[in-house]
Amino acid sequence: MATGFSTGKALAQAMQEPAPAGSTPVNPTDPYENWNRKVFRFNETIDQWFLKPVAQTYRTFTPTIVDRGITNFFNNLQEIRNLANSLLQLKGESAVVAAGRFTYNTVFGLAGFFDVATAFDLPERPEDFGQTLGYWGAGSGPYLMLPILGPSSPRHFGGLATDLFVLPSLWDNVDSPENYYARGVQIVDVRADLIPAEGFISGDSYIFVRNAFLQRREFLINDGQPVEDPFASGDDEDLMLEDF
Repeated sequence: MATGFSTGKALAQAMQEPAPAGSTPVNPTDPYENWNRKVFRFNETIDQWFLKPVAQTYRTFTPTIVDRGITNFFNNLQEIRNLANSLLQLKGESAVVAAGRFTYNTVFGLAGFFDVATAFDLPERPEDFGQTLGYWGAGSGPYLMLPILGPSSPRHFGGLATDLFVLPSLWDNVDSPENYYARGVQIVDVRADLIPAEGFISGDSYIFVRNAFLQRREFLINDGQPVEDPFASGDDEDLMLEDF
């Protein structure tokens, strides 16, 4: 866990350069904006020429019920992560909900293809190790745009690494190369589900994505409780996207 979090911090420190005298003050939430914008353009190029066309083809030929079922299936696998992080955050109710959702959807929802747990008044409560770090007082750190991985921060990146390589996961039971095929389908499915949200983007797309991501993370870490928004900067692109 410490290794993943330290890696994110080291990445942030490596990009820091002293500001020239008389330069414009840096946004405290995004001190590496110049670098982040370059990575953002790189990610946009990859997305425009590869990922988005694949996702559009997927949406065109995949029936809605199958598309929804695939999303539900992968979301059901995340309930183990939600359970583990709920326990680490001492959230007993959320842990019971995660266990209940996984049981209902696996048994009655055809291995999670159908989200029957929501019908039983058990809506998903997403928890990850980045939220666990925030729960125990770890600061977010500066905003980072990572190659391929997209919006992040040292806390989020450390949490992501911990969820992937340390905490228990059902993915550990999937052998290669099936593991990589399944991960590929999951990435395409997530990208396809984001296509309708692109219509909400306005103005500077970089600022819009940054604000949406940071607001969404604060929303999750505070369990949806309203708090003073530390990322509001007067930009128009303050819309929070559900999937960031």
